Amino acid sequence: MRLVGPAGEQVGIVRIEDALRLAQEADLDLVEVAPDSRPPVAKLMDYGKFKYEAAVKAREARRNQANTEIKEMRFRLKIDEHDYETKKGHVIRFLKGGDKVKVTIMFRGREQSRPEMGRRLLQRLAEDVVDLSIIENAPTQEGRNMSLVLGPLKKKAEARDDARKEREAKKAAGDADRATRQAEKAAADATPAEAPAAEETSG
Repeated sequence: MRLVGPAGEQVGIVRIEDALRLAQEADLDLVEVAPDSRPPVAKLMDYGKFKYEAAVKAREARRNQANTEIKEMRFRLKIDEHDYETKKGHVIRFLKGGDKVKVTIMFRGREQSRPEMGRRLLQRLAEDVVDLSIIENAPTQEGRNMSLVLGPLKKKAEARDDARKEREAKKAAGDADRATRQAEKAAADATPAEAPAAEETSG
C-alpha cells in the first residue's frame, strides 16, 4: 500500500505489516483513504480528531447553504414616488439579507394594454438596485401581472456574516465613543480642582 504520513508527506509503498507497526510506534491510526487506488492509499492519523474535524466542516458547509427565500413585492403601475421609494427600500433590505425578490406589477382594467409601462417600471427598479442584485428572470407577463426576479449578489451566509461584522463594528465604535466621552468628562472634572493652585502661583 502507498503510505502517507501524518503531515501529508509521502512515506512510499510499504507492506501492511510495516504500516501498522509505524502507526503503533507513532500512537496513531492507520486509515485507508483511497481503497480503489492501485496500490490502495492509507494515511497515519488521529482518527478521532479526523472525524471531529470532518463533522465541523460538514456543519460549516450546511451553515453556508442557508436557504435563500424568495420574497415578493407588489407594485401598482401608477405608483407614486413616495410609495416607490418605500417599496424599493424593502427590496434593498431583502437583497442585502441574501434573499431573492420577485417584483410583481398588477395591472388594472385598461392598464393591461400598456405592458411597456410595466416593463419600464421594473427596468427602473432593476437599475436602482444594480449594485446589489442580478436579474434572474427578465420581466414576463402572466395574465394581469408582470413579474421580475432579482437575485442577490451575496449568498445568504455571506450576508449574515456581513451583518454580524457590521453590528460588531458599530458596537466597537460605540464603545470607543463612550470611552472618549468618559475621558473628556474625567479631564473636565479634574480641571476646577487644579485652578486655585494656578491662581496662588500667579499671586
